[in-house]
Amino acid sequence: MAKITMGPGQKLLVPDRVTIPFIEGDGVGAEISPVMRQVTDAAVNKAYDGQRKIEWLEVLAGGKAHEATGLWLPEATVKAFKDYTVGIKGPLMTPVGGGIRSLNVALRQSLDLYVCQRPVSYYPGIGSPVRHPERVDMVVFRENTEDIYAGIEWAAGSAEAKRLYEFLHEEMGVNKVRFPETSGFGIKPISREGSERLVDAALGYAVSHRRPTVTLVHKGNIMKFTEGAFKQWGYTIAESKYHDALTDGTLTVNDCICDAFLQNALIRPQDYSVIATTNLNGDYISDMLAAQVGGIGISPGANINYQTGHAIFEATHGVAPDIAGQDKVNPSSIILSAAMMLDYMGWNVPAKLIQEALRQLFASHCATADLTRLMENGLTVGTREFGNRLIEEISKL
Repeated sequence: MAKITMGPGQKLLVPDRVTIPFIEGDGVGAEISPVMRQVTDAAVNKAYDGQRKIEWLEVLAGGKAHEATGLWLPEATVKAFKDYTVGIKGPLMTPVGGGIRSLNVALRQSLDLYVCQRPVSYYPGIGSPVRHPERVDMVVFRENTEDIYAGIEWAAGSAEAKRLYEFLHEEMGVNKVRFPETSGFGIKPISREGSERLVDAALGYAVSHRRPTVTLVHKGNIMKFTEGAFKQWGYTIAESKYHDALTDGTLTVNDCICDAFLQNALIRPQDYSVIATTNLNGDYISDMLAAQVGGIGISPGANINYQTGHAIFEATHGVAPDIAGQDKVNPSSIILSAAMMLDYMGWNVPAKLIQEALRQLFASHCATADLTRLMENGLTVGTREFGNRLIEEISKL
């Protein structure tokens, strides 16, 4: 099995016959993952006429792993993603009980995938709640390891919360906790290293993809030593590493307070191109932007460490147990995530084939039920049929 490796200059070395580990996923994952693999194989074969190929390697996580091994996230799965560098996954359930808060977060932290990358753009034909969804064309870089993802919190009424409050009150002079007896506490660490590498990735992406601006989104007017520090460290890395691009006008770096950004992104989305932000802000921003272009069902995502090359691409929606097994779930999120994966690997031609085929299909008002309900004269098809029609569109390109 041929592996992707990191070569000189942090450039991925991708063999023509490459092994890609994948997690099928829970719930609707069993429906969308096979469709994704079929569409991806069709695009790669069309682009390279059999000269390049993906060999899919299934690894286990979530409910399927628990049934087979008694573990929610076996070490063999983490090792496979480490060894093969690039992989893809369907949605995973949140375990009930046990020591894992989130399987998705555990995977990201085990590989130090510090960038959550979410591109958001509009496909004509898809219904939208906003007047001009075509003006939305952004790529969000959300910090993926710090802030609330650190998971540092204590429940109200617990002995730990009481001890923490006593320390804050007695040792640190904190006297602004209004109701200490019934307060839960959470701590959000934001580091210089974590902020700089996230912003560096966003700046590098903007330059390499010829995107004109990077906006640092923060709440630094209130949280001055975390969110505010993120902003300042972002400007510092921009000036130190991208001075020439800033000087010659190739790149502009600015910043915006998060609540103002959420308003501006609705009113003037064309003003924004690449967004670099902290973890919690990025959660809000990513889903709000996805809603503007048709919803999370067509929103792809990736978790990337640009320094080691490790990356896991994923469906950004949940397991949707209410529609699992009914052949109605939209597979576009994981299909577009596969296109992102191909582009990341340097296989740009099949990535563009998938995106163009989706554009053609949506323009003809053919989609799954979640999208056709907002389309005029929409043709509703099931999950498998959607994949078949997409493969047919790829064959015509």
